[in-house]
This record gives sequence, C-alpha cells and structure tokens, in this order.
Amino acid sequence: MKNYLSITPEIQEAIAAGKPVVALESTILSHGMPYPENLEFAHKVEEIIRAEGAIPATTAIIGGKLCIGLDSDQLELMCRAENVGKVSRRDVATYVATNQVGATTVATTMMLADMAGIRFFATGGIGGVHRGAETTMDISADLQELANTKVGVICAGAKSLLDIGLTLEYLETMGVPVLGLKTDDFPAFYCRKSGFGVDYNAPDEATVAKIMKTKWDLGLKGGSVIANPIPAEYELDFDEMEEVINRALKAAEEEGIRGKATTPFLLAHIKDYTKGVSLASNLQLAYNNAKEAAKIAVEFAKL
Repeated sequence: MKNYLSITPEIQEAIAAGKPVVALESTILSHGMPYPENLEFAHKVEEIIRAEGAIPATTAIIGGKLCIGLDSDQLELMCRAENVGKVSRRDVATYVATNQVGATTVATTMMLADMAGIRFFATGGIGGVHRGAETTMDISADLQELANTKVGVICAGAKSLLDIGLTLEYLETMGVPVLGLKTDDFPAFYCRKSGFGVDYNAPDEATVAKIMKTKWDLGLKGGSVIANPIPAEYELDFDEMEEVINRALKAAEEEGIRGKATTPFLLAHIKDYTKGVSLASNLQLAYNNAKEAAKIAVEFAKL
C-alpha cells in the first residue's frame, strides 16, 4: 500500500498517536458546488474540524496516489474541477493506474479512510436506493461500503431525492446500524424528519463513540450511519421539497440521465428550482456534520 497511499505527515502522526482525525470527501467540491465557493467551503469545513480538536483529512485521487489530506495546490485542483472524475469503488484502480484525477464519493472516501486507519467521516448525505430502483436497480455503492468498511459516517441522513424507506430496509438487511444523534427521526437531508425512525437515539457524541468502539471490539464488520439532522433554522419544508424533487426526477427521465450522473444532475436542478436556497441549506448541514464528526472523533480517541 505504500506505493499507492499518500498521507500528509500531520495526519500520519495523528493516526500513529491515536489522535482524532475526520475524513472528508472531494466529490462535494468537484461535482457539488461552483468555484470559488467550493474552495471557501473546503477551508471552512477544515477550520470547523480543527476548532473542535480534530484533524481534517480531505481525500482525492491525484497522480496515481490515494491522497489522505490535500495541500493548497491539490485543494485548488479539486475545486477547479477541470477533468476531475467522480470515483466510486469500481473506478479506483483505473484512476490510480492511469494517473487520472478523481474526486472521492462516500464509498471511496470510506475505503481510503479505512486504509489509513481513520474511523470517522463527515459528509452531507449518504447515497442509497434511488426511487424506481425496483426496475432500474440503481442502488448506491455507499450502502455496500457501509456494510463492509470500518468507518462511521456522520451525515444528515440520506439525500431526500432517494427512496428513504428502501434505503433503510437495505441497511437493515446488510446489518448496518443507523444511529440518530439526539434524534428518534431519520433525517432527509434538507429536512429534519423523513417519516422514518432510527435504530437508536444516541443522547450525545460520547455514546456514539462508545457504540462504535464496542462494535469494532466485537469484531463486527462494517460501519454505521450516524444521522445528524440539519439545524432547524436551515430546514426546508418537506412537502415543498417533494414537489421540487419530483420535478427534477421528471427532468432526469426526459433527458435520459442514468447511473452516477443522476445525483449531480438532480442536485443541480433542485438548486435551480429553489433559487439557490437548497445549496445554502446543503452548506449548513455539511458544516454541522463536520462539527459533530470532530466531536465524536475526539470522544473516540479518549477511549
């Protein structure tokens, strides 16, 4: 793995010393936001994690290396997003072998974090079972990664454009715990409630850390979804968002959008339909997830 992993000295030292580290994806930078707003976002997320006493580790595939932690030039490269692909598990070997630049999805970030020994990862929302998957079989690789890879994923639930009920059924089948952070309700990205519950309401970050340590001490494989609702002041109306999502889904169907192009297409259309309000909410939930992930990582390091 030494030939392929590129970990910054700061992160290497932190991992070796058992200090708290939080992994971050790069797809949200390269495929989720325009430049230079994405660069500002990247710096702010890292600042939030540091303010809570943890070290940020943004991931990407650059120059034939699996990068854990990016310098300013690499971060700029990912945010400018020129010829930067969206890389899931199936694409990793190809991108590394052919020296292509790749932005890491939830699944790939989990892979890289696990390879480096990082146990927690903050993202916006996980992928899942897409609406209509009973005919399209469009199911995110994130769910299999959660079933097999030892990383706790702090997120605002699943993206609301998914079939959340089927996503939770899939996670249950694969034995993935869905923990609510101070909530009984499973959040739906822009909304604090989806109409579905979590497996367990963890009252604080220390409890989440203890559950995850116990899971891995017992030799149970896989990670966990740690569902952290969007702050109430940034929540969007559930019914209004359903209307917007259905409009976006119809547009995707009409244009023949399939596979990994689906989510970026839908999110872009949702942003347009909500006149940018959805992007503002997306930023706030991501900041909130980074803050809570850092707190959990700090509590885990104490154990």
